[in-house]
Amino acid sequence: PENPRRIPPPIQFLRGTLPFALSIFVALPTADGNAAAAPNMPPSEDPRAPEAPEGGKATATATKYFWGDTPEEEEYYASQGVHNRQSYFTTPTGLRLFTQSFEPVSPAGDPLPVKASVYMTHGYGSDTGWLFQKIAISFAQWGYAVFCADLLGHGRSDGLRCYLGDMEGVAAASLSFFLHTRRGEALRELPAFLFGESMGGAATILMYLQSKGDLPGACPWTGLIFSAPLFVMPEDMKPSRWRLFLYGLLFGAADTWATMPDNKMVGKAIKDPDRLRVIASNPRRYTGSPRVGTMRELARVCGYIQARFGDVEAPFLTAHGTDDGVTSPASSTLLYERAASADKTVKLYECMYHSLIQGEPEENSRRVLADMRAWIDDRVRRYGGAVQPCGQDAAATAPV
Repeated sequence: PENPRRIPPPIQFLRGTLPFALSIFVALPTADGNAAAAPNMPPSEDPRAPEAPEGGKATATATKYFWGDTPEEEEYYASQGVHNRQSYFTTPTGLRLFTQSFEPVSPAGDPLPVKASVYMTHGYGSDTGWLFQKIAISFAQWGYAVFCADLLGHGRSDGLRCYLGDMEGVAAASLSFFLHTRRGEALRELPAFLFGESMGGAATILMYLQSKGDLPGACPWTGLIFSAPLFVMPEDMKPSRWRLFLYGLLFGAADTWATMPDNKMVGKAIKDPDRLRVIASNPRRYTGSPRVGTMRELARVCGYIQARFGDVEAPFLTAHGTDDGVTSPASSTLLYERAASADKTVKLYECMYHSLIQGEPEENSRRVLADMRAWIDDRVRRYGGAVQPCGQDAAATAPV
């Protein structure tokens, strides 16, 4: 008679072949043509410079700062007309964030009045301490107090490098610092804006939704600014469902493995080769392959954010390059079409890549910054210190 405990043939097949299949699968070449790290080995970071947009190699030259080895930080910031402070902030969960502020000062170094405060979030694999801070410096030069935090798992903040298994938690950590600062006596009566670049745009919209849904009283943000936000992934950037399915069979054990293809993200993001070399020289830039859990979470969060577009009621500006190969321009156009805000603006820049400010030639980045300055200056004049009720007295601006 048949053994009642006999394992069905399909299960026998899976038990016999799945470990072998996975061992081959995780050793498949990544996007740069090299075998991915084996699952029982600690993830390693690729020390080589990323590919340049035209297929050549970007030579990363190690320097002390993004502007070179000299001058020292204090002298450099003074030459830019800003004062920089760096510190660590402990979140409600006990994790530490590296934070920076940039505020306008006179040539003599005296503090200048500020129009509003801006809270900035960088993109995937980056941090606030290299070329990204040029954005913060620009806003400070316009008369804004700017505050930045390295995301968890990035730069000098706590967390496994570039592991983003819980984007809501990552956003909440940065939000705790931003709200702590925004509610300070010097800033509480001034307008306040959230700014997010690339994946930082996803974190920023999550912060806005968390502020809007969980905090008593009015939303604390006057407006939102997005630069090439990650709300929609291009098809060739989406993680393979089969990879995620097979890794998922390991019940979370593979989540931190750095074994997902990166699809040459840097080459699709940076147009200017000189700026590519500067970005490649960032000693804190993550250069390993994307982690399994990170890609799964980003795919999930993109779907979640798209479903919540209709809940966006604050004034916003979103900007995208039409040749962006990292985050789809549909991220900006769909937000514009679906958001409930009556004050909404989308800017589409023909033939520009993903990194609109850090990675484009100077004339292009200046154009983007000029548009952002015009938008935020106008909102400060329009709304003053009050956070306007959603949808008040504003007209939407169509794509240009």
